[in-house]
Amino acid sequence: MSQPANPTAAAIRFDAVEKALAAQGKGRVVALRDVTLEVPPGAICGIIGRSGAGKSTLLRMVNGLERPSSGTVTVAGHDVGRAKGAGLRRIRRDVGMIFQHFNLLASRTVYGNIALPLEIAGLPAAEIRSRVSDLIARVGLEAQAKRYPAELSGGQKQRVGIARALATRPKVLLSDEATSALDPETTQTVLALLRDINRDLGLTILLITHEMGVVRDIASDMAVIDAGRIVEAGPTHDVFVSPQHPTTRSFLSGVTGINLPGFIAARMQDSRPDGPAQEVIRVTFSGSHATDPMLARLASEMGTEANILAGAVEEIGTRPFGNLLISVDAAKGAAARGFLDRHGLMTEVMGYVR
Repeated sequence: MSQPANPTAAAIRFDAVEKALAAQGKGRVVALRDVTLEVPPGAICGIIGRSGAGKSTLLRMVNGLERPSSGTVTVAGHDVGRAKGAGLRRIRRDVGMIFQHFNLLASRTVYGNIALPLEIAGLPAAEIRSRVSDLIARVGLEAQAKRYPAELSGGQKQRVGIARALATRPKVLLSDEATSALDPETTQTVLALLRDINRDLGLTILLITHEMGVVRDIASDMAVIDAGRIVEAGPTHDVFVSPQHPTTRSFLSGVTGINLPGFIAARMQDSRPDGPAQEVIRVTFSGSHATDPMLARLASEMGTEANILAGAVEEIGTRPFGNLLISVDAAKGAAARGFLDRHGLMTEVMGYVR
């Protein structure tokens, strides 16, 4: 997510974007500040942030529902902020959107909801029938085609929303907290569907979420937004392996096993105390090292035993990733870290416990 010289190289590009909003009794509130971000063609990019961080405003700029106060937003090289009339309609046809609360018409069946944007576009009835039938099959709702939204589960409703968003053959798909109203099992089926769509159609997907697990499970690239600013961005695996910003670390703590047990966290201190103490170290395993028995080798080759405090080994994209919190005798901490570093692991001293 670098900044190329040619803006058309990106499927979506934000360049020095700022957005000020009018707020009752507060004058103007700046929702976005100096946002520069690129989403490569065919990527699945996750934007994660807390409520009020500005992620929804950012998303709405891609289809022109919001306009930047300054800076530019481009989709496939077209300036969304300056587009009007027919030009803006063309951009919006290239941008599909799925919503947190589905936004289906209660009076229309599954078939009718998916057909709606095609009817608005004025396509012939035969073409609509063919296109809608293909989309219903793609999202696995053939048996529900004649049902109404009230007869569907949450996951089925979201599948209708996805099919409707794909109806006009967009180049970009926007996802506005599309899984936050779903249970964990249904969330995984919807994410699997989005991965399939990305792979089969080459569709660029930009999704916003407050759940780091969603980013971990689906996104090739990610950005963290905090108080209207992008504070960290890059390939998802790289951000998980080496988070640089406190906000990123806070989000990661819930999904990567890096939360210290409370009784240890309460006793932690930043500097090494006098006398016997344990050094608490975060160890990050990546790629081929994620499943290597490095702690066993640390004990056998260095004579240093490590106590595992918390951790997990999982997969980010298609690459294994492990994160452990260990403690070692503080007197041996530097040697232990040196050993692990030499073997391709990343280490960070988190603190000390007397």
